[in-house]
Amino acid sequence: MKKVVIAGLTAAVLSFGPLTMAPAVSAAPSTSPAGAGHILVKTYDGGAAPGVLHQYGLPAGSAVGGTGARLVPVSSGQEARLIDALSRDPSVEYAEPDELARAATSDTYFPRQYALQNTGQSFTNTRGDITVPAGTADADVDAVEAWNTTTGSGIKVAVLDSGVASDNPDIAPKVVARANFSDAAIKTGDPVAEDYYGHGTHVAGIVAAASSNSAGVAGVCPGCTILAGKVLNDSGVGSSSSVANGINWAVSNGAKVINMSIGVRASRTLEAAVNNAWTKGVVLVAAAGNGGNQTKIYPGSYPNVIAVGATDNKDLKASFSTYGASWVDVAAPGVNVYSTFPNHAFALEVPNNRSRGYDVGNGSSMSSAIVAATAALAWSSHPGATNASVRANVEFTADRVSGTGTYWAYGRVNAANAVNAVK
Repeated sequence: MKKVVIAGLTAAVLSFGPLTMAPAVSAAPSTSPAGAGHILVKTYDGGAAPGVLHQYGLPAGSAVGGTGARLVPVSSGQEARLIDALSRDPSVEYAEPDELARAATSDTYFPRQYALQNTGQSFTNTRGDITVPAGTADADVDAVEAWNTTTGSGIKVAVLDSGVASDNPDIAPKVVARANFSDAAIKTGDPVAEDYYGHGTHVAGIVAAASSNSAGVAGVCPGCTILAGKVLNDSGVGSSSSVANGINWAVSNGAKVINMSIGVRASRTLEAAVNNAWTKGVVLVAAAGNGGNQTKIYPGSYPNVIAVGATDNKDLKASFSTYGASWVDVAAPGVNVYSTFPNHAFALEVPNNRSRGYDVGNGSSMSSAIVAATAALAWSSHPGATNASVRANVEFTADRVSGTGTYWAYGRVNAANAVNAVK
């Protein structure tokens, strides 16, 4: 597992566009605003929190996903002052901003899915305006070989993102539960978790798009199911509290793997949610980011999360991928990865020249989804497995491609190795 103590604050660098998250206004796991107007507070005696907050003229706020922290509304512009004052109160364990979370991504038919089966093929995107040069044969995650052992057996993978489109038949039927923790207004006919940004649908398709249905693409874990937790709004932005609430919801709904293709600054509340999920037996996976540097982002940097960097179709580090073997655990394809998009208008469509239905995407977001799906395959092939044993199977069976030990600790994941590894 991670070999360093995580410290410091970092911001995600993204390429699919900005993302935003929404406010929570009640104790129910609803939506929450990012940043201004709210802070996160945890007292040593959780039951005393309302009284402590009242001393500062603050309301009790709402509980954040089983972390013990409360999301407290404050006057805009007073966040820093109140955090400072509360941090010096001996009854307060910590007070912190409700940091912004952002998608960690930049830019969909099976012969073009080199990440699953690389024959050295060259291909174009759906619009035909991008030509992907020939890659290196077998610079892939051996997904097809893994399917000889398992395709997922219904394992639940939570995709905490911008939602999953209900109108793409390759992925919508795989969604078994939806919840909305973002500030996105619930539109008429949109009960929860519809995707008007595009990112979440692309990520979910990489995980679990249906296979052998004569349409579209195949997910790395085509027998998996999806828990669609909308933690990013229709502009792709969210907060640490909405992600923490999403994690808690995913655990409560039976997720065995949680994928977070997002980036946020350090948050003790978010880390508590991560640790709670890990303690309850869940594998957590997150994007390392697209900064092209070694700057840590969260939740990927937390020790109980598998942080994922990006490679291309030649098994080389993607130029945009954040890296560093001290905290980035594994890599997976993240350049021109084919997957699903909404069949309705979505925010990334025009500025990124992406097609409705299917197209390519770039970023460690795509890589994270591949690793989450690999972990789900490993779960389904190892009866009696634990999250620790699944994580070990994913990491220690990775192929030691160029950059291993420098850019990432273990290598580029290999799904066939992970599902067939001795537990």
